Formats: sequence, C-alpha cells, structure tokens
Amino acid sequence: MNDFLWVEKYRPKKIEDCILPTNVKDTFKSFVEQGEIPNLLLSGTAGVGKTTIAKALCYELGADFYVINGSDEGRFLDTVRNQAKTFAATVSLTAGAKHKVLIIDEADNTTPDVQLLLRASIEEFQKNCRFIFTCNFKNKIIEPLHSRTTVIDFNVRGKIKQQLASEFFGSTRNILNAEGVQYTDAVVAQVVQKYFPDFRRTLNELQRYASTGNIDTGILATLGDAKIDPLVAALKAKKFNDVKKWVQQNLDNDPVSIMRKLYDNLSTTVDGPSVAAAVLIIAEYQYKSAFVVDQEINLLACLTQIMLECNFK
Repeated sequence: MNDFLWVEKYRPKKIEDCILPTNVKDTFKSFVEQGEIPNLLLSGTAGVGKTTIAKALCYELGADFYVINGSDEGRFLDTVRNQAKTFAATVSLTAGAKHKVLIIDEADNTTPDVQLLLRASIEEFQKNCRFIFTCNFKNKIIEPLHSRTTVIDFNVRGKIKQQLASEFFGSTRNILNAEGVQYTDAVVAQVVQKYFPDFRRTLNELQRYASTGNIDTGILATLGDAKIDPLVAALKAKKFNDVKKWVQQNLDNDPVSIMRKLYDNLSTTVDGPSVAAAVLIIAEYQYKSAFVVDQEINLLACLTQIMLECNFK
C-alpha cells in the first residue's frame, strides 16, 4: 500500500532532502552530528513535514523507531500504555543509535490522561528511549510535556514561504516524471500554490488528478477557487438546503480556504455589527477543522451558525 501512495513512496529519508526552512534542517543536522536525539515537540500546520523529518532523523542515526498515531490508537490509554511499554522497555540489539525513538504523531489529539502517561514514560524509559511528539496546536499539549521536550516550530512565512514553494514545485515535477505522468507546469504550479505548505495534501491531490489522465488545463474547473456569491445569497436568504448543496458541490476545495475567503469578504457581505460575531465563528471552526473527522459537517456547521446569528447586507 505504501508503494502505491506517492506521499509514502517519495517520503525523504535524509534530512537534507526535506523541504523545510534552513534553520529547522540545521537543528536536526546538529542532532545527527552529536549522535544524540533529545525528546522533541514538533509544532506546525498539517502536512508541513514534521513526521517526515522525525523519521529521517531516525534513519540517519540508525535508530529503531515506532509510530503511534494520536488520532487513532493514541486516544486510548491502555493501548498507548501497552504499545509504549512494549517498545520503549526493550533494548535494540541491531540499531546503531544510543536510543530507540517513539514518535507520537498528532499528539494534540490525545487525551490529557494519555499525555500524562507519556510524561511518566519519558522519565521511566529515559535510559534507552527518546520521544518525539508532533502536533498542529502546541497549546493542546500539557505543560509537563512542554517542559520535558525541546520545542521546534515549523513556521513557513514571509520570503521563506515562496522559496520552499519553489523547491516543492521542483520536487513534484520530479515525482510526476518518475511516475510517467504528463503534465503542464502552470497547472502543477497552481496545485502547489493552492495547498502549500501542506505537502501531503498536495501530493495526494496530484496523484488523484493523475489517476484520471493528464495533469493539464482539463482539471482547472475542479481546481478553481470556490465562488462564494451563491453561498452568500443562500446565507442571506437563510436557505439551509441551498447552503448544504453549495458545500457538497465545493468539497474539492479546502474548507479552511473557504472560511478564509468568507472572512476576506465579510466587510462587503455582512452588516457592521455582525462582522465581529462572524469572525469569532470562523475562528472557532477553523480551529476545529484541524481534528474533526468530517470536514463537510464542520464547514456546514460553521456556515449554519453564521446564517443564524449574522445579518447580511
């Protein structure tokens, strides 16, 4: 299955090959030079490369590692206790690194009880195991874990954002060439621009488009930004069924991007006193979008609350 998914097939195994800010890569390279992995808390938006560089660090040091997904089995106290203890308590006989590494992916989706267990595990197994936590929202990680880890923020802003987008564009072209997919540079660039810095989402979307034929101007209809005028009209008329239909017709668009576009147009679509209420609603559901199971329901709930609580021009 992993060989089928491009995001796994082409996941970098060297720190140098990861598309990240130079200062972040230099930090991880220093760990390799020291031959030592500290307990880490990696924070950043979804798909930016936190898990990838954590695994690359283990590969370069020759460390055995095990991944527990905080959104799945990581939510259950007994499961985490058993898996963590089974892995962390044993000493590796084959790895070249000083320590084994337990990667807790999406740790911000674990419960406080699980996080307290992991805090205790850090101390219990400190002689032969290190812990790397990844999260989208570090404020959802309890303070005792913050204090026991080195926190690294994966911030992609300003000039570095365009530089990394350019690097990733080159990487996606290499992948498409390796897979024998015909494509148009301008269209691939639009896909990268739409989803960047979510590398995982970008590759998944490119693979999906590639499965239906060439990646060329033929996909632009599905790639285009959602048109919110019909949505605003439905919200203003308080026609829930029309709002739901619009959401279903625009599922190819990132829900967070839709919320952002609605936010950008608040001053021209919503009455002054309602703008503040709309901002708070959008902020709440953007936050929830990072960990909800069903993005369609979350977006529809956001729009429904705006429809019921805000007045439109």
